[in-house]
Amino acid sequence: MSYEATGWHEPTLGENLARAGVKRRDFLKFCGGLAGVFAAGTQLDGGGAHAAPVTAEQIAAVLEGQTRPVVVWLQLQECTGCIESALRSGGTTVEEIVLDLLSMDYVEAIMAPSGDAANKALEDANAQDHILVVNGSVPLDQDGAYCTIGGESAEEVLRRSAENAVAILAVGACAVWGGVQASSAPGATKHGPTYAVGVDHIIKNKPVVNVAGCPPIGEVITATVAYLLTHANADGSLNLPELDAEGRPRFAYDQRIHDSCPRRAHYDAGQFVRTFDDQGARNGWCLYEVGCKGPSTFSACPIIQWNMHTSWPIGAGHPCIGCTERNFFDEFTPFYSTLPNVSGFGVEASAEKVGWTVAGVAAAGAAAHAVVTGVRRSASRKAAAETPLEAFGDTRVWLPAPTSRATETSKPVEAEPVQTASAVATDTRADDSGPNSDGPNDSGPSSTETTDPSGKAE
Repeated sequence: MSYEATGWHEPTLGENLARAGVKRRDFLKFCGGLAGVFAAGTQLDGGGAHAAPVTAEQIAAVLEGQTRPVVVWLQLQECTGCIESALRSGGTTVEEIVLDLLSMDYVEAIMAPSGDAANKALEDANAQDHILVVNGSVPLDQDGAYCTIGGESAEEVLRRSAENAVAILAVGACAVWGGVQASSAPGATKHGPTYAVGVDHIIKNKPVVNVAGCPPIGEVITATVAYLLTHANADGSLNLPELDAEGRPRFAYDQRIHDSCPRRAHYDAGQFVRTFDDQGARNGWCLYEVGCKGPSTFSACPIIQWNMHTSWPIGAGHPCIGCTERNFFDEFTPFYSTLPNVSGFGVEASAEKVGWTVAGVAAAGAAAHAVVTGVRRSASRKAAAETPLEAFGDTRVWLPAPTSRATETSKPVEAEPVQTASAVATDTRADDSGPNSDGPNDSGPSSTETTDPSGKAE
């Protein structure tokens, strides 16, 4: 279904949606999707500091009554992928209409005005109370010369737009921590060749909601904006969603991809893809050994997915690269190597139960299972190293078996009978920095819990 937005003509959002041809049934379906996003995490009504509309009808009632909210949508040093994720999810959707109606004041990628008219639109919007959405990093080197808008540096534009902002959303990896521009390069600083930083590195006097991802899921962007609108106080002030240690809304980022991944059962069974065209890949087995960062990545990707719930990277056969985590370009590369020190924990493990921390907690049967699985993995790696990959069906090329970033300190396990053993492994999230850190060298909080994985010896 496609709709036609003609701007804000009616008093309320609901009336403008009706004018655009959005049927009540379609709008309720959209609000039901928002309710699903809010419920994707463990934070439900009562989990935060204030009551939350949790049903489609409740969300619809609040949104329909909204008078014209002002949204300033800045695009700084970035690739436009984040707003494309929000607006190009499959046809002209209700999400696009809602964002279009909310953002008529200033949204650089889709607004008609340009030049002086665009600058005037931004100036007028900044003078009012508004929601500020930012895509892109802020380059500080050379006095901001690497990204200028209307003759002003990205930092100057951001600071002025933040002055009257009632809520600030940093959308995408670039806006959250600097993105690929802030990654290490030969001879560059820890913030990259342009000294790129995230929004919360510049704005210190107001909270910043980090909607992480490269790009984030379009529905998560829309849901975060909708959350602000549906949680306004009587005086018009906005309540922010409950945030995690990285400043991300918990409703979308409090679960690891690993915990909701449809391939999780294959991980627990020791069934792994070794090369991208082996039988395991054809069978849809776990992608951990070809570099999947799902065990250390927090996002609702498996639940919400992209393009109107059509697919997502792991569903398409590609390992997760951990793009919702801070400094993932540095922390998780090379992308096709396995994470170190991540080992088998059962399907019942929650997001907080990230690994084993106490020796001897595993039962003998689970320990034997771990050793036998290791033997099978070693044999499979050896076989995979001798198997060529068919490239595009016409030639055969050789690919090396994936290697671990961890330093090997012991000899490979030989395929011989093993009676019992004990194993201890630690799964920790990448050492990401906190929301207001200066770079990859800053360490953030981490947590581990003891868990007793289970399994049967094969």
